[in-house]
Amino acid sequence: MDEVDKKIVKILKNNSKTTLQNISEKINLSIAPTARRINQLEENNIIKNYSINIDETSLGYKFPAFIFISLEKQQSKNFDKFEKKILNFPEVVECWLMTGAKDYLIRIAVKDVEEFEEFLTKKLTVIDGVSSVETSIPLRRVKSEYSRVE
Repeated sequence: MDEVDKKIVKILKNNSKTTLQNISEKINLSIAPTARRINQLEENNIIKNYSINIDETSLGYKFPAFIFISLEKQQSKNFDKFEKKILNFPEVVECWLMTGAKDYLIRIAVKDVEEFEEFLTKKLTVIDGVSSVETSIPLRRVKSEYSRVE
């Protein structure tokens, strides 16, 4: 990926609806080579998809939480069972398998503390194999970048 490709990625990262015409003007190339470069970035999976950044609070999800989860046994079959369950919970917007003291980190988006309690007590802690959960509530977002491009 050369510097021109990086410029294209940065432009699309900031606004995936930027027109081909606008991109080509910003990188000082005509439309055809700009389109070829974008297609190549897609074929190489550098650009995986085009998405939008949704403000969860505007949709009523005003109570975010980060939850660290430990499983009783760190075995592949237990990871698989846990992950299958967690994929079905709409409250979970991110899930990471971790190294260190905890096995997973999830980020949830819920409307309020009551919905959080319901998720915690009726969904998460009843998953077979979950041994402990530890929650952190963010006060404010300081930085939000979904990918690194330099």
